[in-house]
Amino acid sequence: MSETATHKGSCHCGAVAFEADLDLSGVIECNCTHCYRKGLMLGFVSPDAFRLIRGEDRLSEYLFNRHVISHRFCRVCGVEPFGAGKSPDGRDMIAVNVRTLDDVEPWTIETIRFDGLNKL
Repeated sequence: MSETATHKGSCHCGAVAFEADLDLSGVIECNCTHCYRKGLMLGFVSPDAFRLIRGEDRLSEYLFNRHVISHRFCRVCGVEPFGAGKSPDGRDMIAVNVRTLDDVEPWTIETIRFDGLNKL
């Protein structure tokens, strides 16, 4: 059963903090070279369901491949709490790194595996 809840998250050092209204039933683990190496678990929300609380000035951006996803990471500690891009249907979306949520134990989440290595 899917359920949307407000979750708080941050980078490791706390310089970047956010809130997201997120349904954890559709979290993916992607095997592309970026997500796999970072161990990202991603939940997706529309921009209106995401609120950056602090740290815009501490964020940097990493682009790779087709440069369509803005991977945002903390310049202080290096953690990537979220990214921004387009959903497959062209809508704006935020990809939240579930491992950065304060109230979630990632090992309890059943994920969907996405073969980004061969689909990107």
